[in-house]
Amino acid sequence: MLFGKSNAGGVTWLLVCLGNYGTRFDGTRHNMGFMAADLLAEKEHLKFNKLRFRSWTAVAELGGEKVLVMKPQTYMNLSGEAVGEAARFYKVPPERVLVISDDISLPAGKLRVRPGGSAGGHNGLKNIILHLGSDKFPRIKVGVGSPAQAGYDVADWVTGRPQGDDRAAIDAALERVPEAVECLIAQGVDKAMNRYN
Repeated sequence: MLFGKSNAGGVTWLLVCLGNYGTRFDGTRHNMGFMAADLLAEKEHLKFNKLRFRSWTAVAELGGEKVLVMKPQTYMNLSGEAVGEAARFYKVPPERVLVISDDISLPAGKLRVRPGGSAGGHNGLKNIILHLGSDKFPRIKVGVGSPAQAGYDVADWVTGRPQGDDRAAIDAALERVPEAVECLIAQGVDKAMNRYN
């Protein structure tokens, strides 16, 4: 079996916060995971100061579990390389790899908790599925809306910054992510889905 009992340093969960590194991506729609990680760090007094598994990492006690919080530095489309490495090292099964990402199919500011499923066109999730060999990992998706005009390039949309009402709705949703993470880890994905979807 690929994933045995966790024994390497006692980390029992991975919290993977997706985004693209570099100042030109700060605050963009594709960086919802990084933004959620920064809010969590503020709330829990975490410091992302250790570069491991090609990610900035911090270890946190969340929902009664020891969690490695990751901000992969591989660029979005290769996030799975970082996640696969950490999961193998800590022997964490996919069901305990919680991923936070943006979602253009959800209205701006809508949260959706999912127990697993397809990548839905999200390249970061697609790469994680590839490297974990499973799509059975929980996710918290932050809706960023989709472009109103037909033919608008999706890559331009996700690397753009939300404005006005969208920005306010997204900021409010992000504030709820740390408690959704705690709820999912402590009480399970069903409880988190009931409370946050």
